[in-house]
Amino acid sequence: MPMAIQAGLWGLLSGSALLIGAAIGWYLKLPQRLIAAIMAFGAGVLISALSFELMEEAWQRGGFLPVAGGFLGGAAIYTVANLILAHRGARHRKRSGAEGKRQKEADKNPENGMALALGALLDGIPESIVIGVSLIEGGSVGLVAVAAVFLSNLPEGLSSAAGLKSEGKSAAYNFGLWTGIAVISGLASLIGYIAFAGVDPAAVAFVQALAAGAILAMIVDTMVPEAFEGTHDYAGLIAVSGFLTAFGLSKLG
Repeated sequence: MPMAIQAGLWGLLSGSALLIGAAIGWYLKLPQRLIAAIMAFGAGVLISALSFELMEEAWQRGGFLPVAGGFLGGAAIYTVANLILAHRGARHRKRSGAEGKRQKEADKNPENGMALALGALLDGIPESIVIGVSLIEGGSVGLVAVAAVFLSNLPEGLSSAAGLKSEGKSAAYNFGLWTGIAVISGLASLIGYIAFAGVDPAAVAFVQALAAGAILAMIVDTMVPEAFEGTHDYAGLIAVSGFLTAFGLSKLG
C-alpha cells in the first residue's frame, strides 16, 4: 500500500476517536474520573511523542533555527486561534465535568456546539499533519503519535457531542459532523505526507516543530486542566505512565 494512503488511514484512525467519543457522549454518561484519567494518560503519551520523536527528528533534519522558529510559531498560532474560539463558546471543549460551564457558554453563544467542533479541528489538524510527516522516510513516530492523538480525541468528542445535544441538534447532525471531522483528520495526514515528501529538510523540520508547538500549547491549555480536575493527586502519576509507555514503544519498537 502506498505510504501516502497509509498516512491518511492512520490519520483517519486517530480522528475516528472523535466519532467514538461523540457516540459515547450522545448515548452514555461515563464517570468524570475515568475520562480525566484517559486525558492524563494521553497527555503523557503526547508529550513523550513530541519530545523524543517529533522534536528530535526535526532537530536532526533542520537544526536549531527552523525548530525554534516553528515551535514558538506553532504555539503562538494555536494560542491566538484558541482565544478566538474560547470567546465563541469552545473554552471547555475538553472538560468532561464542565456541563455547567458549557451551558453558560451555550447561553452566551447559542451555536457554541459548532465552536466546539471547530476547536476539535484546531486541536486535531496539527496532530494529523504530524502523523503524515512522521512517516516520511520511514519515520517511527507514527504508531506512538496515533495512540496519543486517539486517547486525547476521545474525551473531546464526548464533551462536544454533549454540547451539540444540549443545543437540540439531531443525532444525524452530530454524527455527520464528527464523521466529517474524522475524514478531515485523515486528509490532513495524507496531505502532510504528500506535501512534504521530498521537500527541503529544513522546511520539513519547521513544519514538524510548528505542529509540535501547537500540540504542546494544546496539552497545557486543554488536557492538563481536565486531567487534574478529574484525578487531582493522581494526575501526575497517570501522565508519567503515559509518557513511559510512549517512550518504551518508540525505543523498543
